[in-house]
Amino acid sequence: MSSYISGATVAIITPFKNGKLDEACYANLINRQIKYGIDAICPVGTTGESATLSHDEHKRCIEIAVEVCKGTDTKVLAGAGSNATHEAIDIAKHAETCGVDAIFSVSPYYNKPSQEGLYQHYKAIASAVEAPFMLYNVPGRTGVDILPDTVARLYNDLPNIFGIKEATGSIERVVELLSKVPDLYVFSGDDAIDFPILASGGKGITSVTANLLPDMKAELTHAALKGDLRKSKEINDKLYPINKVLFCESNPIPIKAAMYIAGLIEKLEYRLPLLEPSKENMKKIEDVLKNYEIVGA
Repeated sequence: MSSYISGATVAIITPFKNGKLDEACYANLINRQIKYGIDAICPVGTTGESATLSHDEHKRCIEIAVEVCKGTDTKVLAGAGSNATHEAIDIAKHAETCGVDAIFSVSPYYNKPSQEGLYQHYKAIASAVEAPFMLYNVPGRTGVDILPDTVARLYNDLPNIFGIKEATGSIERVVELLSKVPDLYVFSGDDAIDFPILASGGKGITSVTANLLPDMKAELTHAALKGDLRKSKEINDKLYPINKVLFCESNPIPIKAAMYIAGLIEKLEYRLPLLEPSKENMKKIEDVLKNYEIVGA
């Protein structure tokens, strides 16, 4: 039986209070995810505002996630991404020292490396640690796409690279990846298409919406992995309106607003250049939220 992480994972938000990381709130949010069946916490991804955290804050978020999940069945899949390879290596080494179960690393953003550059970047990070390692492809945010041939090359050359969080929004991409690398752990990185990715052979999801609805996201994923595709699709369809509205502005602007409205966080704070949603979008979020039961709020 593989020990690799699979199932329902949450791209946990990073709560702030008066400009600083709200450690107590962060721990509470993680505990809620554990209580309602999420298989792994993913600290400091895009949803965790990793791009505007200091390195010390980034590392502290990983430490707290490990501390809170210790002694539970919920694992930690820690974010260790940067557009500078040496910085990503530093964070990955820290994550491994903390005792995370696996590491995921977003492709370098802004500097647009070639496919060979991506290969060398990931080879350097994965070689610096022994922990299981997952690629994270979100070209809409980073400006660069990790192509399937590069994924296959990395998977074949680096023994600890086991999967990819795939957020191109393309089902064909998932099919292509699994045709080239049948044992690759593909995680859905797009809430709206969790079900079709799982039905196509995906091994899990990394969800923004799970910040609000961990119970439904866990049930959707576990049903699909057990072969109950009808039930999984039914839940995916129910979640479509909330999945849609949570991307009405750049993530994590809407999810943080939704959590504030639901009473899951005390203060609605972002780091510049992110701001609160427009009044129109706040109203949209409020209206959609009325259709869901937010457990533990």
